[in-house]
Amino acid sequence: MSSISLKNVKKAYGNEVVIENLNLEIRDGSFTVLVGPSGCGKSTTLRMITGLETVTEGDVLIDGQRVNDVAPGKRDISMVFQNYALYPTMTVEENIEFGLVNKKVPKDERKRRIHDVCEIVGLTEYLKRKPANLSGGQRQRVALARAMVKAPKVFMMDEPLSNLDAKLRAQMRVELINMHKRMGTTFVYVTHDQVEAMSMADDIVLMDKGRIVQQSGPKELYHNPNSIYTAQFVGTPQTNILDGRLPQGMKLGFRPEKVRLHTMEEGEGINIPASVQTKEMLGSEIIYSLDTPYGVIMCKSEDDVEDGAILMVGVKFDSMYLFGADTMRLPFGEEEKKAVAAAFGEGKA
Repeated sequence: MSSISLKNVKKAYGNEVVIENLNLEIRDGSFTVLVGPSGCGKSTTLRMITGLETVTEGDVLIDGQRVNDVAPGKRDISMVFQNYALYPTMTVEENIEFGLVNKKVPKDERKRRIHDVCEIVGLTEYLKRKPANLSGGQRQRVALARAMVKAPKVFMMDEPLSNLDAKLRAQMRVELINMHKRMGTTFVYVTHDQVEAMSMADDIVLMDKGRIVQQSGPKELYHNPNSIYTAQFVGTPQTNILDGRLPQGMKLGFRPEKVRLHTMEEGEGINIPASVQTKEMLGSEIIYSLDTPYGVIMCKSEDDVEDGAILMVGVKFDSMYLFGADTMRLPFGEEEKKAVAAAFGEGKA
C-alpha cells in the first residue's frame, strides 16, 4: 500500500496552463475518486501520478519519495484504462501472465498469482478463451486481473467502466468495491460519473478547471457542499438555487428531496406557492417540476400530486444552504434565517 502526495503541482502545454498549484493528499489504502466534468484536469492528474505525463512544476511523491524523474514502469503502479488494451491473439491466461513474464517472475509463482486473481474476479473458467469470445464485462475483468496480478502498491483507473452498459457498470462497481476491501491497496479512480464516485469512494476529490473544489467523503460532500458548484454537481436532480432576492448577492439552495408538498410552521422554514408543471414517475419516487414566483424548482417526493395542481410547498431552514456572491458556502444562523424568511417566506412575490 502507498500514500500519494502532489505538492504545488503545475501542468502546462506550452502557454496553456491546465493545472495550477495543485495540492492533493491520497491516503494509504483509500479508494479515492477524482471526479468532475470533461476537461477539469482529473485524467491529467492521474497521468502525472503514473508518470505518463511530466510535471511542469512541483512534486509528486509516493510513500514520501519524490518520483518526478522515476519512469512509469518503476513506480509500482498498475493502470486500467477505458479501453481494455488486451492482446487479441493471446488467451485470457496469457494476457494476465504477460506482465509477469516480462518481470521474470518464476512460472510456479505466475500460476499461483493468476489462479488467485481469477478467483477474485471470476475468470477461472475463461482462462483459455481469446478476448473476441468474451463480453465487455469479462474483458474489463481481464484488464483488472492483469493489473492485480502484478501486486502493485497503487491501482490507477481511468474511466474503466464507461464502455459498459448500465447493468454491467452497476455490477462492476460492486466488484471493484469488494476487490478493494479484499486487497486493501490504494485505489485511485477517475470518472465524470457522480454515481460511480458516490457509490465507490471513501474519499472524493471534486475538480473543476484544474483545481480541487472540495475533497471529502461521499456523505460530507453531499450534505455539506462548500459551494454552489459542489451542491449542483452531486445529486439528481440538481440542487435548487434561488437568486436575486437576498442582500449582497447571496443565494439560497436546497435539495429537491427536501421540498415538502405541504406547508411549514412559522419559524420552521419557508412556504412557496407552486403549480405542478411536470411529474416523472420513478417507481417509489416522483420528480416534480414546480413553477413558483422565484422560478422553476425541482421536488423529489413519494407523495402523488395531480399534474397541474396548485399548492404550497415548504422547505425547512435546517435543509437550506446559503451561498455568497462568490458562490461559496456561508454560515446560516438566526439572522440569515430572518433574511430568508423576509425574502421568501409565505410566497411573497
